Order: sequence, then structure tokens, then C-alpha cells
Amino acid sequence: MPVVALICVGLVAGVASGMFGIGGGVIIVPALSLLLGFELKAATGTSLAALLMPVSIFAVVAYNRAGILRWRVAAPVALGLIGGAVAGANIALSLPTQTLQQLYGIFLVWIGWRFAEPRKFYAAYRAGLLGKKDPAAVALAEMNASPWILLAVGLGAGVLSGMFGIGGGVVIVPALVALLKFDQKVAVATSLAALLLPVSAGAVITYYQAGLLDFGVAALVAVGLIAGAFVGAKIAIALPSATVKRLYGIFLILVGLRFLGVFDWLFRANP
Repeated sequence: MPVVALICVGLVAGVASGMFGIGGGVIIVPALSLLLGFELKAATGTSLAALLMPVSIFAVVAYNRAGILRWRVAAPVALGLIGGAVAGANIALSLPTQTLQQLYGIFLVWIGWRFAEPRKFYAAYRAGLLGKKDPAAVALAEMNASPWILLAVGLGAGVLSGMFGIGGGVVIVPALVALLKFDQKVAVATSLAALLLPVSAGAVITYYQAGLLDFGVAALVAVGLIAGAFVGAKIAIALPSATVKRLYGIFLILVGLRFLGVFDWLFRANP
């Protein structure tokens, strides 16, 4: 397995992680399975192993220095992640690989569409309201977020993390933004902070016992993740929150369509 390729996978995943608070698994799993020939469940287990290390530590420091991070929110989310990851891993191991891949693709397209919001984007553009948000309402939503709801968000994210090897951020960020009305950058920073702990340790053990994990590959990917996450955080901090949100949505839709085989179908239809 080429060392440089694995580090580059981690680097790209790290940039996306720092920008979108996703942990990086949404890049790692497709890259390992589609580009490097890993079986999907093995890619999922290896991705979770790479995310065991505090790969987003420098990105979290950058968000904290920018005054964006909310530790009070991150703590209950992290607790939920720990409990849900093992359940998700066991669900994934009981499903056929093709079914798992299709569920993953549908899930990503749905989340991506919710974030990209093309109709709202066009309406806001026509009305001259693009990027405008009531900062007082956002701050109130962040302050009043119930710890029990945050725990439930972490639990749901943990289940999907264990199933898809995605780290959980792909659930945490949409839940904080769409359901709890957080600012996009605050949601990203909070997600990365919650993922600092080895929240997927139980799921990693489950995949290891099933023989679906490569620690050497995971370590190389993690090296790239550490550097990339810091770069991604710096990019996100410099961009408007609305821009980060829509870029995230487009990114998830493309990855989801790839898992559903849409691009393969297009290439076969247009040789």
C-alpha cells in the first residue's frame, strides 16, 4: 500500500474535517474502498481507527483561539458518541456490504441537500439576504441547548459513526445547525472538540475482532489528518458561515452520489 497515497488521503480528509467538522471519515472510507481497493467494512474499521487519535487537536486550538468553540456543548455530545459507536458497528457487521453502501449514499445525499439548500440560496440571493442571520437568536440557541438533546445528538451520531466509519461529525453538525439553530462555524468547532476523545474505541475493537482493520494504514492516514485539519480550520474561520455550510452540502451530495454508483452509471452510459 503506497505510503504517500495514504498520507494524501489523510491530508485531504483533514482539510475537509477542519472546514466541516466531520472527523474525516466521509473522505477516508470512499478513498480506501473506491481508490485503494478496501472492502467497505474494512475501510470503515480502518477509518475509525485513524480517528481514534486526537487528529483534530490543532484545528480545535485554532477554533478555540478564535472564540468559536463551545466546550459545554461538546461534552454531552462526546458522551453520546461513545455509547452509540459500538451499536453502529454491530449493525454494520450484520448488513450486506452493498446494502450498507446504498444506505450510506442515500444518507449523505439527504444531509447534503439539507445543507446546500439550493432553493433557499436562490431566494435569499433574489431578496438580497444572502448570508444574513440574527446573531442574538443564534447566541440564545447555543446558550439554551439542553444537555439531554445534545446527548441524544451524540448517541445518534455514534450509531452512524460505527456503521459508516464517519467519525460522527456528519450528523453532529447538521443537527446543531438545522435542529438547534447553531452558527455553522460554532457547530463545526463543537463537533471537532467532541471527536477529540477516542469515542469510537468500542467500535474499533468490534471491527478488529472481526478482522476488518489495518492499524498500519490507519496510522498513515492519521498523520495526514493532523496537518490537514489545521489547514481546513483556518480556511473555514476566514469564510462566511453560510458559504461553509453550502460548500459542505455540495461536498456531501457528490460523495453520496459516488456511493450510489451514479458516476459509474454515467461513465458506462457515455464511454
